[in-house]
Amino acid sequence: MDRGQSSPEPAAPVAPSPSVIAPVRAVVRLRHQVRLLRKRRPPPSAVEPGPGAAAPRVLREQPQFFTFDGPAELASRPARKRRRRSRLVLYPETSRKFGPRAERQSRAQRCLLLLVAIVGFQVLNAIENLDDNALRYDLDGLEKTLQRAVFGQPAAVGRLVALLRDYLATHVHSRPLLLALHGPSGVGKSHVGRLLARHFRAALEDGALVLQYHARHHCPAPRAAAGCREELARRVADVLARAEAEEKTPLLVLDDAELLPPVLLAELHGLLQPQRPPRFHNAVYVLLSGAGGAEVTRFVLQNASRSGRADGPEELRAAEEELRASLRALLTRQHPLWEAAAIVPFLLLEKRDVVNCFRDEMAAEGFFPEQARAELLAAQLSYYRVAGREFAVTGCKQVVATVNLL
Repeated sequence: MDRGQSSPEPAAPVAPSPSVIAPVRAVVRLRHQVRLLRKRRPPPSAVEPGPGAAAPRVLREQPQFFTFDGPAELASRPARKRRRRSRLVLYPETSRKFGPRAERQSRAQRCLLLLVAIVGFQVLNAIENLDDNALRYDLDGLEKTLQRAVFGQPAAVGRLVALLRDYLATHVHSRPLLLALHGPSGVGKSHVGRLLARHFRAALEDGALVLQYHARHHCPAPRAAAGCREELARRVADVLARAEAEEKTPLLVLDDAELLPPVLLAELHGLLQPQRPPRFHNAVYVLLSGAGGAEVTRFVLQNASRSGRADGPEELRAAEEELRASLRALLTRQHPLWEAAAIVPFLLLEKRDVVNCFRDEMAAEGFFPEQARAELLAAQLSYYRVAGREFAVTGCKQVVATVNLL
């Protein structure tokens, strides 16, 4: 090589290993023996005479591959049938592969699946409509307003809102809702009726869908009861027809229901019947009555000691259920109208509730709601004193007149 570099010397030849030469020799020896055997075979067209110089017999063609079997063994061995191998189906890579066609479904099964899908869609739509219909009336806002403005009646407010929430969850009903608010004078029944009417006017955005009927004003004693019945039926029909056109639930408040003549009670009872047209089924009636006030007073005074203790919710619920059952039995004897009514009793107010009434009225009239002054005004009223507790005889009935004298 150039530049004085010496090329490497060639390596010496390596002798083959004995382990490699022995198999090669064996293969060469076998190949030589095969060639000798092939030379010794007779040609395939040779004829061999049979015994007794019979007709010549053609020898069987020998196989063209080497076996260790002799000619006699090859002749006696039966010929094997070659298996026919099925050809593989090759699909081009660019083509689509189609599997076996499934059994065709019947039309009845398809109709069943379509029916299930429609029913599921209707159920979901109904659930959404439940939420939308309840949101229209803003019952959460109504509950907060009643809790803030009505003193001493947490159980009555809770039951009233729960009944409204259950009824107003849907727009289509089988019969109207009849709420009967009963209790002695001054416990807040008329106040709740005014709050309900104000709230529904704002929620429904139509004052014509709220009817307030006062027995003392709309049907005084000298007026004929038949004329009052016709007027009430006409006004109720107008409100219900307007509500049906707007797809809303109206509110009808009847104050001083204990003064309604029997013919008006019968008319109201007829409006609640399921045989009426569908527009009569979608309405909320609120009856404000002092009937049963003596029963509520007796119940509160008898259970004053038990109510003062920290009873559990089950005991309080049982006591309220007992009071509602006694009121229903008493009112049903007067007229069957109250059999279909959801009775909400209003209990006697304690002295602290009357103090809150004074403070609220003083603030509404522009006076500073001083606690000491409100307690001094509340002390001028009459009270039932039982088990260390004081219950107002007239409730908050005289609060407005007392504050007006300041």
